Amino acid sequence: QVQLVESGGGLVQPGGSLRLSCAASGRIVTIYDMGWFRQAPGKQREFVAGITREGDTNPADAVKGRFTISRDDASNTVYLQMNSLKPEDTAVYYCYADVGWRAWGQGTQVTVSS
Repeated sequence: QVQLVESGGGLVQPGGSLRLSCAASGRIVTIYDMGWFRQAPGKQREFVAGITREGDTNPADAVKGRFTISRDDASNTVYLQMNSLKPEDTAVYYCYADVGWRAWGQGTQVTVSS
């Protein structure tokens, strides 16, 4: 079993910043890709950003230049630094880790509002 625990969500004003963390634990041999999806109310889940084991990143166009994904393999943690947040970034953010299959976190709410 592999568990992913997210933290760092909350309420922030437009233009503000948040940093999400997602720590993986359990029976882990190797973590390949890690990343983030998000789901806004009434919308489908959408890809936000991913990072390979080698450190290559591929942010979605909607967040490019504002969000930065990184990982720390020593602690099996993936991060999402979110800057210049907009109301349309409001969503539940889910992290994932590919460990031979895709494990998912439980989600953390991000609300961007004045």
